[in-house]
Amino acid sequence: MFAAPVNPAPPNSLLPRFAWFVVFYNLLVIVWGALVRASGSGAGCGNHWPLCNGQVIPVSPGLHTIIEFTHRMMVGGSTFFVIALLVWGFRGTLKGHAARALAVASTLLLLNEAFLGALLVKLGYVTGNQSTGRIVLLSIHLGNTLLLMAALTLTARFLSTGQRWADLPLTRRFFGVVEGLVTTIFVGITGSVAALGDTLFPASSLHASVAQDLGAGSPMLLRLRIVHPALALVAALFALWLVAQSRKPDLTHSTAQHTGRARLSNLLLLLLGLQFALGIADVLLLAPAWMQLLHLFGADLFWIALVLLAAQTLWPGTTASATDLNHA
Repeated sequence: MFAAPVNPAPPNSLLPRFAWFVVFYNLLVIVWGALVRASGSGAGCGNHWPLCNGQVIPVSPGLHTIIEFTHRMMVGGSTFFVIALLVWGFRGTLKGHAARALAVASTLLLLNEAFLGALLVKLGYVTGNQSTGRIVLLSIHLGNTLLLMAALTLTARFLSTGQRWADLPLTRRFFGVVEGLVTTIFVGITGSVAALGDTLFPASSLHASVAQDLGAGSPMLLRLRIVHPALALVAALFALWLVAQSRKPDLTHSTAQHTGRARLSNLLLLLLGLQFALGIADVLLLAPAWMQLLHLFGADLFWIALVLLAAQTLWPGTTASATDLNHA
């Protein structure tokens, strides 16, 4: 597709720094997308897409329109940045570089993200809609979002380390880590469903909230909320196991790589504790919109750190792992 470069970009060039910028820009896009849902602004542009209320740029927009239109503009910026990363990544690396395939995956996942977002709007799965179709499509959308963030994160990491697919160790531990990451994705999906239930069916008290969850006649959205904390405990056990694996001594790894993993594992434990604290606060405060956004932001940071630690533990590469922390 692109010509192979004569001189590939060195690990500390601008390319990996740009890749990390793309990661965190997309993190902001995700949080703003949650604001669209939490503020009931999903129909701010009507059922038009990509136009907003039939206009390229809305005239005299209300607050909901501004929130929704801003999100669409941010997604447009994300598309530009990810495609730029794809082109630059191919020009700045050699054939077989792991970052190439992940940059392609990031681009495809971003396009799918836009398609799923358009479906939510065109099918009317916004604002007060509580149908099963919305739950299913929202779950697929959130799963795609987490895969996109993982692909972008790994693209940035491998651009920093210069690793090639041919060197990937396909061990039993590798497949165990993949299973743990998939479980964590389902934690994010159930969290998104729980947040939708909190938004559509606000409770007047903690007692009323618990009664909603346990009520036989409660909507599916509310009865599904209990799944999220249960899966979160399973994902927490996986995170603790991964931290333990990352701290095992290995004579084939450099001191810098061990130090980098130790720092990242400490960060992951901090984010894990913070997520549980935010989750409890979210329940006690009856899930106000600002708390939902803060909880989601922390969850995405945790996901990025988890993916990074998994990569550093399974496939440390030749460049010191601390480089990734500096870029992150």
